Amino acid sequence: MSERPETFWDAIADRFSASSKAKRDFLAYGIAISAIILFVGTGGALLPQIIAAWKGISSQPDILLLNAMLLNIALIMLGFSRFRTIKDELETRRRSEEEARKLAEIDALTGCYNRRSINEAIAGLLGSAQARGQCVATMLIDLDNFKQVNDVNGHNTGDQVLKVAAKRLGDSLPADALLARLGGDEFACAIAFNPHQAERIEHLASLMIEKVAEPIKLGKLTTQVTMSVGIVNSADVPLEDWAPYDADHAQQLVHKADIAMYHSKKQGKNRFFWFESQMEHELRFRNDLESGIRKGVLAGEFTPFYEQQVDVETGQLLGFEMLARWESPEMGLVGPEVFIPVAEEIGVIADLSERLIAQAFEDAKEWHPDLTLSVNISPVQLRDPWFSQKLVKMLVKHNFPPSRLDIEITESCLHDNIGMVRTMITSLQNQGVGVSLDDFGTGYSSLAQLRSLPFDRIKIDRSFIQDLEHEGAAEKLVDAIVSMGEGLDMPITAEGIENPEILSVLKKMGHLKGQGYHYGKPEPADAVIERLAKTQLLAETSDDAPPEERLSDSEPKPRKQALKKTR
Repeated sequence: MSERPETFWDAIADRFSASSKAKRDFLAYGIAISAIILFVGTGGALLPQIIAAWKGISSQPDILLLNAMLLNIALIMLGFSRFRTIKDELETRRRSEEEARKLAEIDALTGCYNRRSINEAIAGLLGSAQARGQCVATMLIDLDNFKQVNDVNGHNTGDQVLKVAAKRLGDSLPADALLARLGGDEFACAIAFNPHQAERIEHLASLMIEKVAEPIKLGKLTTQVTMSVGIVNSADVPLEDWAPYDADHAQQLVHKADIAMYHSKKQGKNRFFWFESQMEHELRFRNDLESGIRKGVLAGEFTPFYEQQVDVETGQLLGFEMLARWESPEMGLVGPEVFIPVAEEIGVIADLSERLIAQAFEDAKEWHPDLTLSVNISPVQLRDPWFSQKLVKMLVKHNFPPSRLDIEITESCLHDNIGMVRTMITSLQNQGVGVSLDDFGTGYSSLAQLRSLPFDRIKIDRSFIQDLEHEGAAEKLVDAIVSMGEGLDMPITAEGIENPEILSVLKKMGHLKGQGYHYGKPEPADAVIERLAKTQLLAETSDDAPPEERLSDSEPKPRKQALKKTR
C-alpha cells in the first residue's frame, strides 16, 4: 500500500496526478505491430534469396517480394510517424479534458474544491466515515469584514488575501479533510473524526481562527482578517433515510453549518459555534421578520403610538413622543426593540419612519396647538445628507408647524459623522424644529461635543432614572447631569419615570420634563384623542376653553407658565 500524503494539499495533488496518467492507444500499437510482423514475414522469405544471390548460388531475388518488403518498410515508417502524431494529439486532448475537469472541480484562485464539487466530496467522506464508525464535522467559514479589504485596497489585494487565507486553512487541516471555496470570502471544510473526540474539532477550529488572524504581508502592505466559523456534527442530523449519501445530504450539512456561522457573526465574530436546532428556529424567525416588515411597510401595518411628556413639577401635559408599533397579522403587536434593528439592517427604516412621521403629523394636528410632538430618528437616516430637506418638505406638505416638532437623536450617532450631524441640526433649527439628544449617558459623548452641538434639550436615559428608587450614586449622577444641563442652558427630560418614588426624587432636582409608565403607557391615536377630549386639549376646543380649564388634574397652574418653566 502506498504511503498516505502528509498534507491536505498533497492529497489534492495526488488525486489529479493519478487521474492524468496517459492511457495507451492500443489501436495505434496494433497497426504498428501488424506492420512489423508483416515486415518480419516478408524479410524472412526474401533474406535467404538475397544471400544466395550475393554468393552467386542463385539468380536475383524475387522482384515482387522485394518491392513488397520495401513498401512494408515505407508503411512502417509512415505508421510510426502517424502513431507519434496521433499519440501527441491524444495526449493534448487528454490534458485539455483533464484541465477542464480540474477547473470544473477546483477553485481557480485558491486551488481548493469549489461549490460544485464539494457536496459530492462531502457525500463520499460521509460514506467512508460511517463505514469506519466516525462522524463528519462540516465547517462553514466566512472572513470578517472582507469587503472593507476590497474597498480600501482593491480587488487584486483581496484576491491575494483569499489565497493566503486558503493556504493557511489548508495547512491547518489533516490530509483526509476537504476544503472548498464556496465563493467570495466563504469557505467550507469537512473532517472525519471520532464521535467521542469532539474537542479535537474545537481545537482545530481554534487553530484555524488563530492562523488566519495572523498579519498578512503583501509587499509594503500589511493587513489582517479574522473569520467566523459554524460547525455541524453529522451525528446531530437525522441519518435514518440518508444512506447512500449524495450531494443533497451534504448540502444539508453545509446549510446548518452556515446557520451556526451566522450565529457566530451575531455573537461578535472571530469565533466558532456548533450548530444547535434553536439557531435554525431563530433564523427562520428572522427571515419571517424581514419578510413581514417589508410587506408590513407597504400594507400600512406600522402605526404610531404616543407616550405622554409632562412637567415633572406640576404634572401638566406638554406633549407626546411618537413610538412605532407593528400590528402584524401573524405576530400581533410588536415593539420597536424587535423590528427597528432589523428594519435598519435591511434598508427599509427610512421609508418606515417617513410613513410614521407623516401619520403623526396628521394625528398631532388634532391636538391643542401648544402640545409638542417628539420623533426619534434612526442613525441610518442621519447618514442621508438630504434628510433635513425631506423633513421640511413633509412639514410643508402636512401643514404642521415646525415649532411643535422635536427631533430626537441618540447619543451614539455623534460618533458616526459629527460634522454631518452638526450641519443637520443647524439646518433643522433654522426651520424652527427642536433637536434633542436622546439616551444621554449611554453613548460616551464629551462635554466638548455638547458645547459645540446646538442641542435644544437633553434626555437622560431611562437606565439612570429607574435606579433613583434605590438610594446610591444614581441620584447624585442624575443631579449632576441636571446641573450640567443648566450650565449649558439645555433643558432636561427624564425618561423612565415608573413610580411615585422616582417622581418624588426628580421633583427635588429642578424644572424637568418627564415621561414614563407612571403617567400611562403609550397609546394609539384614538386613545390619545379620547384623553385630550376629556381635558379639553383638542384643537377644536382650544380656542373656546379658558387656559385654567385645560390644566392637569394634579396641579391648578396656567399651562403657559408650566411650558415656560420646561423650555
